[in-house]
Amino acid sequence: MKQAELLKKLLPGFIPLFVFIIADEFWGMKVGLIVALLIGLGEMGFTWYREKRLDRFVLLDTALLVALSGVSILLENEIFFKLKPALIELILCLILGFSTFSSVDIVGAMTRKYMKGIEMNEVQEALFKRNLRNLFYIVIVHTALVFYSAFYMSKEAWAFISGGLFYILFAIYFGFEFIKNKRIAKNSIPESPVSSFENEEWLPVVEEDGKIIGKAPRSLCHKGDKILHPVVHLHVFNPQGHIYLQKRPMEKLVQPGKWDTAVGGHISFGEDLETALRREAFEEIGLENFSAKPLGRYRWDSDIESELVYYFTTYDFQKIRLHSDEVVEGRFWSPSQIEKQMGQGIFTPNFEYEYRLLKKGQIR
Repeated sequence: MKQAELLKKLLPGFIPLFVFIIADEFWGMKVGLIVALLIGLGEMGFTWYREKRLDRFVLLDTALLVALSGVSILLENEIFFKLKPALIELILCLILGFSTFSSVDIVGAMTRKYMKGIEMNEVQEALFKRNLRNLFYIVIVHTALVFYSAFYMSKEAWAFISGGLFYILFAIYFGFEFIKNKRIAKNSIPESPVSSFENEEWLPVVEEDGKIIGKAPRSLCHKGDKILHPVVHLHVFNPQGHIYLQKRPMEKLVQPGKWDTAVGGHISFGEDLETALRREAFEEIGLENFSAKPLGRYRWDSDIESELVYYFTTYDFQKIRLHSDEVVEGRFWSPSQIEKQMGQGIFTPNFEYEYRLLKKGQIR
């Protein structure tokens, strides 16, 4: 819903452009410019009267329209005007790009300013970010089409691409999202503010200091939306300093067939660290009644998820018993064997990173 509200806020800024396109078609560029200018001034006056604020987006749109149209009229070259929608969209691309791929959240700042009272939890923030990323790709493709049509296509084709096609692309995207969310909602928990699955495992959503700020279904945490959730890892050593690794099944979605940390798994919502660690140790390698030493935590980001990893070590290896389909094979590796195979695609990237932490800490 927040994306629709944001779009509703931004669309008035494009009205002067579309008014110009229609007026220019019937009465020419100069009349179209005057009509569009009056519309832009009228919008700004109405916003000031109703909300006591200057709509800067409408002001920017109208100012660029006047500037580029003026240059076009003076130079008798309409290409300057035709490029105007693309220039505006380039600014929009920059805003969406910064908000999506950097820590400079311009759109977030805008929404907090103009839509006070609308709060989002961590899951909604992640979904919002995903939609911003998709909108960035849509806008950048549309901008390229506007540039192309300005130079190589007819005026009528340019008018459609720079005007109507913009709305059509957005309508298709939001229509697709609406239908998808409707299907997901059939399996959702009624009291949840976001789409979720009734029979799915829920994971805590955390900040980097480990503070729990919400919860999310497992599937959303694994969709690349960077919802930070906690996991536990356990490294099992023998007296010689060799480390026990498990081999992941080939059916695994992530890093199939590679050697990985002896124990690794999610912490369920409402579960504490120790309980999760002992549950995962038994489920994956059959280990029970062991003592573990906590070493710390770190953030691990992959293509599909963001994890806050709590890692431990233990020397209680005698009762290891593989009894799960989640593990194909398990054995001890010496430090020299591991270091010879590092970077060869034998181990998971997460294990290699964590092994360096262990080595740096002189852990045996």
